[in-house]
Amino acid sequence: MKIIQLTPGTGNFYCGTCIRDNALVNALRKLGHDALIGPMYLPILTDEPADGPASASQPVRFNGVNVYLQQKFNFFRKAPRWVDRIFGAGWMLKLAAKRAGMTQASDLGDITVSMLRGEEGRQSKEIDKLIDWLKQEKPDVVGLSNCLLVGMARKIKQEVGAAVVCTLNGEDAFLDSLPETDSQRAWDTLTERAKDVDAFIAVSGYFGELMKRRMHIPDQKLHMVHNGISLEGYGDARNEDAPDEASPGGGPPTIGYLARMCHGKGLGTLVDAFVALKKRDTIKEVKLSIAGTKTPIDDPFIESLRKKLSAAGCLEDVSFHANVSRDQKIRFLKSLSVFSVPATYGEAFGLYIIEAMAAGVPVVQPKHGAFPELIEATGGGILCEPDDPESLADGLEQLLLNPDQGQQLGAQGRKAVFDRYANQHMAQSVLAVYEKARALRAKPNTAATS
Repeated sequence: MKIIQLTPGTGNFYCGTCIRDNALVNALRKLGHDALIGPMYLPILTDEPADGPASASQPVRFNGVNVYLQQKFNFFRKAPRWVDRIFGAGWMLKLAAKRAGMTQASDLGDITVSMLRGEEGRQSKEIDKLIDWLKQEKPDVVGLSNCLLVGMARKIKQEVGAAVVCTLNGEDAFLDSLPETDSQRAWDTLTERAKDVDAFIAVSGYFGELMKRRMHIPDQKLHMVHNGISLEGYGDARNEDAPDEASPGGGPPTIGYLARMCHGKGLGTLVDAFVALKKRDTIKEVKLSIAGTKTPIDDPFIESLRKKLSAAGCLEDVSFHANVSRDQKIRFLKSLSVFSVPATYGEAFGLYIIEAMAAGVPVVQPKHGAFPELIEATGGGILCEPDDPESLADGLEQLLLNPDQGQQLGAQGRKAVFDRYANQHMAQSVLAVYEKARALRAKPNTAATS
């Protein structure tokens, strides 16, 4: 099967969606399918290499600079394509990538709605260029990495003839953060354009039910496939190379965090819980190690945390590791005693949970979003109350004071990830949805009425 996965890139920092889509495409290729990523907006940056002609060797489609210019200026909507090529040059994308992650939701309402309107929006010329490329590639299935891309589905189906399958992966938080009027327009447009999509894949049961309700998705179009990761570098399923005691390497007990260093992922809550834990003085020499994506817009927040930790006399016990590589990430995870990313919102999945469990590290997560679902499915951690530093401190303290329990949870989580959350397991389940969508698309009556 020929599969093209359209994935927006960040240009200069790692994101979970890019890592997930790259792992999916690599696994699909190993299963014998002709699969590749079509990077959109900006180049894709992943913490592992692509397998064959996937993200690294593909030019950026739906160039982010031109998308912005066509939104703001009528001239660029009608300009010849040679003008687009100038503004889509590599040096221009690198310049734009330096500002990636610095935009605020309050500035993105109009362009979000325009993109959701597809060929009726201001970026219709970019859609035409994307269609021209897809016609050359002749895919059987086009995968959309998130539902903000559904405006493209109608024209892809009409002019390329491919089935279109969209992943649902946490878009509600962004849409709800838009100014109220823009948010309602975006949800209304999304709901209408979702009718053009052949199938949806939710990354958790929690998020599937949420988006089914908010987008009015018919039951027959909705499927659930948990995310998976590449397990290369994590050792093997016999639990070799995983932590075997509460303080790896004989060092002090260490609490870990691996996600974007921002308020929404709950880093502030974790810092408050760590300060509370230090005041209790029940766990001697406990450390907090923070890793993950950091963009310039995150710097003021991180500085405020440093000041809070300094005022509490805890700063020397905390380390920050920004934008780590894949090898650094795995070594970091294996150095931890317990792990937590206490997101403040209902996380659709949380790839970092599976990554920590793959390293044999038990997790403590808030009781909302997909976290209860993942912990029940894996047995790899415990739950605490959301947005509650004291409750989080209780959970961390419980596992640090009871290393046997932590080791048991870590081993259970690791086994579950190796058994069910490897990227090849994700790919096989996604492939079943793709095959079903392609078969339905091939029926004359379906193609004529969709």
